[in-house]
Amino acid sequence: MQRKKIAAALAVVTASSLLIAAPAQADTGLARQEIKWQRCFDPVPPGFPPGAERLECGQFTAPMDWHNPRNGKTITIAVSRLKPTTGTAKTTVFTNPGGPGGAGRTMPLIYLDRPKLSENAEIIGIDVRGTGASSNVTCGLYDTLGSTDPRDRSKTNLDLIYGGMELQAKFCQTKSGELGRHITTEQTVRDLDLLRQVLGRKKVDWLGYSGGSWMGAYYATYFPKTLDKIVLDSNTQFTGPWQEVFGDFGMGVERRFRVDFLPWVAKYDHIYHLGKTGEEVRQTYERTRAKLAEQPVTLPDGTYYPVSLDFVLFQGQYSKYAFETTAQKFAELAGAVPAQLKAQASYPDALLGTRYGILCNDTPFRGGREFLERDAARDGAKWPLLGYYQIMGPCAYWDRPNVNLKRPTGIGVAPTLMVQSVRDAATPIEGARKAHAGFAGSRMLTVQDEGDHGIYGFDNKCVNDIVERYLVDRVTPAGDLSCPGVPLPEPGQQQAGVLEQARELAVQLGW
Repeated sequence: MQRKKIAAALAVVTASSLLIAAPAQADTGLARQEIKWQRCFDPVPPGFPPGAERLECGQFTAPMDWHNPRNGKTITIAVSRLKPTTGTAKTTVFTNPGGPGGAGRTMPLIYLDRPKLSENAEIIGIDVRGTGASSNVTCGLYDTLGSTDPRDRSKTNLDLIYGGMELQAKFCQTKSGELGRHITTEQTVRDLDLLRQVLGRKKVDWLGYSGGSWMGAYYATYFPKTLDKIVLDSNTQFTGPWQEVFGDFGMGVERRFRVDFLPWVAKYDHIYHLGKTGEEVRQTYERTRAKLAEQPVTLPDGTYYPVSLDFVLFQGQYSKYAFETTAQKFAELAGAVPAQLKAQASYPDALLGTRYGILCNDTPFRGGREFLERDAARDGAKWPLLGYYQIMGPCAYWDRPNVNLKRPTGIGVAPTLMVQSVRDAATPIEGARKAHAGFAGSRMLTVQDEGDHGIYGFDNKCVNDIVERYLVDRVTPAGDLSCPGVPLPEPGQQQAGVLEQARELAVQLGW
């Protein structure tokens, strides 16, 4: 179903929170276990980057509940590592692609073309608890997001939307069972510090994107003496609750859509024929959306409804290199004639279950259905592309466990480098600035005239140089910095961004 594609598209988000004072990790004996490393794949799949054969995979055991670690209930965490080909690694870098709930074992592969990092560091990829090849949670393959058009504010449609959210919460919590109540940031960062001990490292570094900025800030807050260099790329407002983070989502997407994407499509009207100005292209979007409401269109890759068009365009805002395929699909739908073929995509939903576990367990949700209705109407009017959609809606119906997160302040934490583009759609700069202001000792590297989500490790030399000087040369910037963004590409110059690369490799492997 197309809404499965919608759920997959939303796997890239971020945020912040509140917790209890963290005692030292309980001595469960698990720190003395050994990871049995072996090659992740043999032979290397076609199209993988040179050096991919070096990636090793393994797993370790962690308590299901770190508050009761000796009850005998354990889970498995799957990990990968990429070691330098020559010499000894100067540091060990834990990586995270965000989500929350994104599987991360392919992450080390995207740094193979960053030799300054990959030849000086042991790079670790992690499928955090709940997702990937680790012990999974699930929503029983139920996903209500996108099942009906949220612009329709009739009572009957609102009953469907919010009834679906309530059912979503019940599905996720029932199907995930006992483990679901322990899918939290606090439990996850304890897994991470156990991994550090299992690897025999006194300290490690952190390189996290999007939701990985939230995870990194909390890891540093709970274990400030075991993290050395910390890079947070495309930042959530990790000093506040998740609800505030997602409250800005529609704003960030709309800004990127109007400032970058629509004028870019208009510039190439001779190719896409969607309008000669950004506003003309936006009006084409509205007309096409209305047509799809009257008559959905079936193409070889699936059936498209108004919400499908919204999420095609939303997905395209993450990376400038996605603009071309997004515009092509938009143009195809704008002039589409129904085809005879229909494909059904299939996606595992461990990421969905983990995402809702983190979002709904970590921090309290304020408000019920009346609040949700008012919030959607207000945000939708301001930011029509995505403002009506409420990703965290099921949290209003969640039976939340007693989780009290410690608030990240940065006090006692090593100086942290935050990388942030000014028009990031998924993690808007407004939230990143609040996090920066509230996280002592952090340095903000602002990427001007840029909207991509996930910057380091790709094609911005200025950003790459600063991050590697910090991670590899161990030189902390004296203060905030700025880099220019990379210009928008012309059609025909498409390539995958850093987070897209990791996901594409995982899909090819079936991970």
